[in-house]
Amino acid sequence: MSYVLQMIAEGEHLHQDFKMRVEDARKIARTLVAFANTEGGRLLIGVKDNGSISGIQPEEEYHMIEGAAELYCKPAIGFKTQVWKANNRSVLEVVVEPSKARPHYCTDETGEWYAYQRVEDRNVRANGVVLKVWQHEQSAKPADFKYNGRTRRLFGLLQKHGRLSFKSISKLMRSGRASTEELLAQLVVWEVIGMEFTDTGCFFFLGDGMDEHV
Repeated sequence: MSYVLQMIAEGEHLHQDFKMRVEDARKIARTLVAFANTEGGRLLIGVKDNGSISGIQPEEEYHMIEGAAELYCKPAIGFKTQVWKANNRSVLEVVVEPSKARPHYCTDETGEWYAYQRVEDRNVRANGVVLKVWQHEQSAKPADFKYNGRTRRLFGLLQKHGRLSFKSISKLMRSGRASTEELLAQLVVWEVIGMEFTDTGCFFFLGDGMDEHV
């Protein structure tokens, strides 16, 4: 089995996505941003969702990817390409490395800019906690861990309920969105709490690193 067929056989996952062709540069920018903001990945263009090879004109698709990466991603996203042949048809592989400059944003039809991350085989809009986590990770001076009344109350809630959504935490803590996002982001950076992304949303739970800091 050729290398490109081996890649296709893996199906879509955290690090791989299929596109039959690039018809909308803004939509493809979302995938580029999600890969760059997460762990990197590859986009196989000329492949249907079911893994069958439709084939493409590599030069046309390359120009669409180039436009998406430069015009609709902020900061612009670098990528590498490779053209593969399978079943006498061309498949364009687009490789995006994990970025050290995250968060990257992409624009939609309304002109708004949003950051996305890769969750399993989906591109998911990054919430406020995730954005703050990325900002803390990029900071030259990471936030200090503080064990105080607020963190103690949060730990108690998570011990009682196991895991909670952002909305539930904000309500139970009686705190505003911005302050709740900042508290959760700091604790995620310190690995005191963890985040889980599911089909129904994002949930928070006590992390393995809690005992080291409490």
